[in-house]
Amino acid sequence: MSEHNLETNQAQIGSIRIADEVVAIIAGLAATEVKGVAGMSGGIAGGIAEMLGRKNLSKGVKVQVGEKEAAIDLFLAIEYGTNIPEIATEVQENVKKAIENMTGLTVVEVNVHVQGVIFSNMETHSEEDSRVK
Repeated sequence: MSEHNLETNQAQIGSIRIADEVVAIIAGLAATEVKGVAGMSGGIAGGIAEMLGRKNLSKGVKVQVGEKEAAIDLFLAIEYGTNIPEIATEVQENVKKAIENMTGLTVVEVNVHVQGVIFSNMETHSEEDSRVK
């Protein structure tokens, strides 16, 4: 069976539409898998990057999804002391691969916006200074 017949058969069965939110979640998960990514950032609020938990992965991602292509914008916070260009490149590759493998869409661009740097020792201090344990 040729590829053209497969597409014709698919069109006769019905269409497949993947929600933007699904693509955004895949992108957020793929980005946070990269070592050196501290998390997704919801944007700049009051001069500091608002960090988002794993439940809100899609909030640090903007996607444009067409019938066959997708463009992704990721807003990240990076761990202090890491090489930002290397991490950003790895994020781009991981996100592109994950979306293309899971959805069949062609990813035309992955834009990485580094909006914050997280110091790991600050997280330790905040736990120690907490009044409730």
